[in-house]
Amino acid sequence: MSSTLANELGMDSSSLYREEVYTDRRVGTIRKLVPVTSTGADDTQKAVLYVGQAQLMSPMGPIPISFDIEADNLADAVNQFAQVAQDAAEKTVKDLQELQRDSTSGLMIPESGGGGGGFGSPGGRGGRIQF
Repeated sequence: MSSTLANELGMDSSSLYREEVYTDRRVGTIRKLVPVTSTGADDTQKAVLYVGQAQLMSPMGPIPISFDIEADNLADAVNQFAQVAQDAAEKTVKDLQELQRDSTSGLMIPESGGGGGGFGSPGGRGGRIQF
């Protein structure tokens, strides 16, 4: 393995967190990320982070969403979960709609230039589709 790749894959000992997972087994989960030192002791110099996770159901199956919750404690994170999850779900739907619009606009652009053998051309090779 090259030393560059090894450096990229190395963990940053100054950014370690212990993860605690809380769930109601109905709506989603909250991950509490507690900062720790490289020895595993709590690092009180850094803030605890809360990350919510839920799923949106779509015709293609479930779509996982993840979102940061600005909270001082678990109770506050639980209270904020519904609103922050709704905001994240709306943003995800909007982003997916935009991706869908982008992917359908300009799918087929006829090749310019001559004689390349379109569907009705004497060469019969078929047209090319460019994306």
